[in-house]
Amino acid sequence: MDTRRRPPKPRRSNSSQDGGGHHLHQKRLPPSIDNSSPSPPPKASDALPLPLYLTNAIFFTLFFSVAYYLLYRWRDKIRNSTPLHVVTFPEIAAIISLMASFIYLLGFFGIDFVQSFITRSSHDAWELEGSDNPNFLINKDHRLVTCPPPASIDPIPKLPNHETIITPLASVEDEEIVKSVTEGTLPSYSLETKLGDCKRAAVIRREALQRTTGRSLEGLPIEGFDYDSILGQCCEMPVGYVQIPVGIAGPLSLNGMEFMVPMATTEGCLVASTNRGCKAIYASGGASSVLYADGMTRAPVVRFETAKRASELKLFLEDPDNFDTLSVVFNRSSRFGRLQGIQCAMAGKNLYIRFKCSTGDAMGMNMVSKGVQNVLDFLQADFPDMEVIGLSGNYCSDKKPAAVNWISGRGKSVVCEAIIKEEIVKKVLKTSVASLVELNMLKNLAGSAIAGALGGFNAHASNIVSAVFIATGQDPAQNVESSNCITMMEAVNDGKDLHISVTMPSIEVGTVGGGTQLASQSACLNLLGVKGASREAAGSNSVLLANIVAGSVLAGELSLMAAIAQGQLVKSHMKYNRSSKDISTVAS
Repeated sequence: MDTRRRPPKPRRSNSSQDGGGHHLHQKRLPPSIDNSSPSPPPKASDALPLPLYLTNAIFFTLFFSVAYYLLYRWRDKIRNSTPLHVVTFPEIAAIISLMASFIYLLGFFGIDFVQSFITRSSHDAWELEGSDNPNFLINKDHRLVTCPPPASIDPIPKLPNHETIITPLASVEDEEIVKSVTEGTLPSYSLETKLGDCKRAAVIRREALQRTTGRSLEGLPIEGFDYDSILGQCCEMPVGYVQIPVGIAGPLSLNGMEFMVPMATTEGCLVASTNRGCKAIYASGGASSVLYADGMTRAPVVRFETAKRASELKLFLEDPDNFDTLSVVFNRSSRFGRLQGIQCAMAGKNLYIRFKCSTGDAMGMNMVSKGVQNVLDFLQADFPDMEVIGLSGNYCSDKKPAAVNWISGRGKSVVCEAIIKEEIVKKVLKTSVASLVELNMLKNLAGSAIAGALGGFNAHASNIVSAVFIATGQDPAQNVESSNCITMMEAVNDGKDLHISVTMPSIEVGTVGGGTQLASQSACLNLLGVKGASREAAGSNSVLLANIVAGSVLAGELSLMAAIAQGQLVKSHMKYNRSSKDISTVAS
């Protein structure tokens, strides 16, 4: 017995009455019903002469079983280097079954619903159930469905106490697209592809957002930005851009060269303080820096059936005799990526493998990840029981505080130092050498140790790192490990002068790729003389940028520590980091 459909009930005239004069149960029908109209067309759910729940169960099981079988077969082919287009008869049958079940499911959940709603409404297949409430209908299969909302109801959800914001657009066509986005018929993320115009897509998405939320984006600029430059590399679904002021600190005298350092920040005093530190360094003859390590890392996690097997792979990877072979496999991924070393750690039967490689002028995360994937594929031949759990197992460690970066380094490892003369300490920094040395010991060293700091033995290295990173198009999230820094101060030359140094083992920067290609960030890199890839020596631009970051941190540390030692921190912030102006009035 087909439990899905029942023969239609006979229609009764609206004027029919029973013997007692009471009205019979009535059905309110759409005026467009025609009794002579043909039967509804067949649906996807009629594929098998079985009850609906059995038909659904069969096709669901078929779809997922065949999909699992095909994925399993394709994985074996990839491991065995068998071309994917070479298929066997069972695989052909599986592909056909997958397509058939997919078409059924698509028809049942998509086309059938729309067809059923329209066709049954026009052929008296729906009936009202008892009450006068027009919002609920019962179909022939006694399934409760909800009527579509009346046309007068606004389909745009609005937050309480907020009116819908409507900004006139350039054309009627744009208005129609905005309407499609707000109604959910056109995905917002597909606007660039559909329209072929990134700026227009951003304008339409922005207007749709304002209308759906009921909140204005006035003040968030949208004009004056190249939206084509971020497509597919920097930001998805843009609706504008945030303006961050860029200040200049300098000249920073470093390794015999002078740099004007761009800093993007909204914190008052930061640029001024760093600039004072640059002045003190310049007046004392400049600072010097050295790169003592350079290598980006990626650490996948793999699992074996036993810890013994995991240890066997660990010994294999750490055997010097195997390094050359692994290097050849790794280095295929890029002409700049060169494997430098492999460090392993075990946790039970899980093995964490930390690969370290040079990356040229790029920050290098994608480069090292491709090389790691090559090595993992190569290892499957000798260790077929190795299960790759994840390409990143957090032993890298990226964008998280981690002792491994503090101890072993990641990216560029730089130390920068300077000797500040006694008269400069007094005249420019307004303090004494002894006060700075004492404060550094009690604050940056002892205080950070009491706090349980991890790589945070400094005054405010992350302040300068973040500002330079944002200005030059680096990944701001990598400020976490790039700000690892220990600041040292010591009285030298019979206690008259101050030796200051910052040691930063994990500065992660690049001059190509990502945000470095955007116009504003590219201009800041050009100001420093490190724009793009170096034509003279691969990687030299990113190395110089890391040295500039360390030199800027040195200047920032020097000035802030002097302000704290002299008790001027609060006073300077109240003077430079507070405004009495009404910004909204100024802007208007």
